[in-house]
Amino acid sequence: MNNKYDVIIIGAGPGGIFCAYELKEKRPDLKVLIIEKGRSIEKRQCPKRVTKQCVGCKPCSITTGFAGAGAFSDGKLSLSPDVGGTLPDILGYDEASALIKESDDIYLKFGADTNVYGVDKEKEIREIRRKAINANLKLVECPIRHLGTEEGYKIYSKLQQHLMDEGVDLIFNTMVDEIIVEDGVATGVKTDKGEVYTATEIVSAVGREGADWFRSKCEEIGIETKPGTVDIGVRVEARDEVMQFLNENLYEAKLIYHTKTFDDKVRTFCTNPSGEVATEYYENGLAVVNGHAYKGKEFKTHNTNFALLVSKNFTKPFKTPIEYGKKIAELSNMLCGGKILVQTYGDFKRGRRTTEERLCRNNLIPTLKDAVPGDLSLVFPHRIMVDLDEMIQALDKVTPGLASDETLLYGVEVKFYSNKVIVNKDFETSIKGLRAIGDGAGITRGLQQASANGISVARSILKSLS
Repeated sequence: MNNKYDVIIIGAGPGGIFCAYELKEKRPDLKVLIIEKGRSIEKRQCPKRVTKQCVGCKPCSITTGFAGAGAFSDGKLSLSPDVGGTLPDILGYDEASALIKESDDIYLKFGADTNVYGVDKEKEIREIRRKAINANLKLVECPIRHLGTEEGYKIYSKLQQHLMDEGVDLIFNTMVDEIIVEDGVATGVKTDKGEVYTATEIVSAVGREGADWFRSKCEEIGIETKPGTVDIGVRVEARDEVMQFLNENLYEAKLIYHTKTFDDKVRTFCTNPSGEVATEYYENGLAVVNGHAYKGKEFKTHNTNFALLVSKNFTKPFKTPIEYGKKIAELSNMLCGGKILVQTYGDFKRGRRTTEERLCRNNLIPTLKDAVPGDLSLVFPHRIMVDLDEMIQALDKVTPGLASDETLLYGVEVKFYSNKVIVNKDFETSIKGLRAIGDGAGITRGLQQASANGISVARSILKSLS
């Protein structure tokens, strides 16, 4: 393999995939390389799906590999620029909207479901909005295209094959150890295998799992950053009947609340009707909670799960929000032997630990079978506990029954996209020749905006190379 390229992309998540896709669509002659820490998509097999026990694969097949965490996520594409990142702030609302439409068309080309939730239920959505306003909640209207966990895997498999057919070089199971900078210009990368690859343009397209890695690289080579937001919270699980009206009419109701006590922002995120709660593993075996929902009826459960995330912003001198989130997750892991903690809402509001006995007599059966009954008050600061409680009570006015004693809360859910890199409209960093996109750069927070971000940066690169 010739080690000289036109463009090197670090990370094979949606941002990196769509960047390479657009580059080869417009300039088939370009030499493009993607370097990915994890495995190719056909080799991404999680033993826990069969054994129900994590065996500590390194790297984790759920969070790394081709398509990133998106390969095994619920696969929801948010079709509004108001959700999923800061592209409208960087590019303008209209351009961000157009890019989201283009990336959505590519998903459709590779087999995405044509059905879109939240566009043809005006009467029902008005009723949801009325209830939300009564509860001091803001309903963010966002059409949703649901890929489904297993269908998303198939779509990304086709995209991987397409990139290979178009001549994109993909290197898997390889870490980038060093971004090479000469006289203030990024000229290449060095991998953990000692290989050096050079290019005119380098794109860091790592996702949330790579956010901490990129933050360390920013410190090493002097890339300008600023502390971003860290989202910390729980995954809520309730019976489908409780969430039925929201699920049927919006699929994912995006609701925002500012708490009465602290005026903190709390939001719903990643709803999975008839889904299951799952564990994700990051560096050093850090376990955090997530959720999935499959398309196939044979995989469906009777429960709906979604995240409640408290957004925390920090001021100087604090500058390590990623570490803050990790410390909270580590504390939960310590109490649960490296697993996920679960507590009933009844025990949560009474300030007592959930026991195995009380969990067994609960009507709601946990879908995460190895979750450990415990007490979230031993993990979260008091402020976050109050924020979560106020949000659940507010949501109960929109979807009655959510604040039932049997509702389950799993902790900890943390979103690691807090390393906010300072970029211009072409996503250039303060190091010439190095661009940063996606969740790991603090620019996006989901599949669709990350994909649109990839298209946008590819076009900036094409202008630069022309």
